[in-house]
Amino acid sequence: MTFEQKSFSKKPFVKKDGAKKEFSKKPNFSRNGDFKRKSFKKGDEEKTERFSKEKRPFKSRYDNKNKTREESKFKAHDEHVEFVRRKGFSAFQLRLVNSILEDVLVMHNSLDRAYAYWFNKVKIDPVEQGFLIKQINFMFSRLSLFAFVANLKRPSDFERHVGRLTFSFCAYRDWPLPELEGEEGFDRRGLKKRIAQAKDEPMYNDGCPLWLQELGASELKGKWDEERHALGQEAKRFIRTNTLKGTRDELAHALSEEGVVTKSVAGVPTALEVTSNSALFRTKAFKEGRFEQQDAGSQQIGSFVEAKPGERVIDACAGSGGKTLQLAASMEGKGVIIAMDTEQWKLDDLKKRAKRAGAFNIEPRVIDSTKVIKRMYETADRVLIDAPCSGTGVIRRMPDSKWRDGREHLNDIRNTQKDILNRYSKMAKVGGIVVYSTCSIMPSENEDQIATFLKENEGKFELIEDKHIMPSSGFDGFYMAKLKRLA
Repeated sequence: MTFEQKSFSKKPFVKKDGAKKEFSKKPNFSRNGDFKRKSFKKGDEEKTERFSKEKRPFKSRYDNKNKTREESKFKAHDEHVEFVRRKGFSAFQLRLVNSILEDVLVMHNSLDRAYAYWFNKVKIDPVEQGFLIKQINFMFSRLSLFAFVANLKRPSDFERHVGRLTFSFCAYRDWPLPELEGEEGFDRRGLKKRIAQAKDEPMYNDGCPLWLQELGASELKGKWDEERHALGQEAKRFIRTNTLKGTRDELAHALSEEGVVTKSVAGVPTALEVTSNSALFRTKAFKEGRFEQQDAGSQQIGSFVEAKPGERVIDACAGSGGKTLQLAASMEGKGVIIAMDTEQWKLDDLKKRAKRAGAFNIEPRVIDSTKVIKRMYETADRVLIDAPCSGTGVIRRMPDSKWRDGREHLNDIRNTQKDILNRYSKMAKVGGIVVYSTCSIMPSENEDQIATFLKENEGKFELIEDKHIMPSSGFDGFYMAKLKRLA
């Protein structure tokens, strides 16, 4: 049986049950579906009859190109700021922001995962994406403040009243307030009073949960208040110059030609601070592997290792390789770096980054058993152990993480650190160097671990030096200790 070819530009499709197919009317959400032609089996007379009838014309959902959002045309961050000051979040932006909040607060996904999902699903300009991320990060950095303003007291309140958080955030910013559906019982008249009260309370104003306050005060004593305040501030953007492909000044010049404004960081020779709201990962300089995004404090760990050309270096907890790539540049591509991790997918990501960076002296090696470590005993000139930790030094880069009580896993983390330091340090040759580092600012994960290790390995290792980088310095918080193997 043959079918007469028909045009599908006249009448809408009809489902098998006779209902007309409704097309989504949600505006501006990009759709990436793969629309394929339907094939019909021969002999299906019912479908043949339907498609042989006269069809009414319909307009494709993609035909209306004139309905564009005003804010989608903006090419600069400041334009978005000025827009929301005058008009508030657009309906599109408000829906997207609330969807991301619900993904984290209701579905209990991480903020990074929510960003990855929604910005893959909803295609918007990188400048607008960066603007929205900045606002959402601030909301999570002060989540307790906005919860107080929104009168949310229990976790279940967050799940049922996400819109109140956005409403309270807009009130805090003094932006036009969005509509609140189904929130007739919410007291809007007391907003300004509650905002003023929250600003006068350091715990709210610094965005510090109770568990972190108790832990920080217990471990850091009188130093904690300053560090708590620093952790509540917006994180700065830093990049590391890939010296395999040029100098810091050459990189700064290349980025300036692409509209990226940077400034040198004193005391960190490879670091640039990015002071403009630019889409870094779309630049030609990034695609050529001329830089990596890395905090200036983290870059100091790579320098602290002092890896030299021709040496055999082990990065024992390499992850996706941020510090591995820095070590490769320090070694000028000479010698060998064994990059080790328990997760194969992280090492696969490292391979891609190394290729882009032109770092060809890296050998990824997955740790799938204790034998992998034992085979490496006494083989390395230098071993970097960037140990798993609580992440309290980098908490402002993961603002959603601090609202989960980190104390419940802290003992397990400390035990893991102790085990890794004891076993992995044996990969250094006698006379070799072991560097232990964390992105925590808590002494129990840092100098206390080193003191215990030296006591249990008396005569086998000695401490050469250690160093703290605190959030109050403007960088993220880190600890590093350099040990020398004696026997």
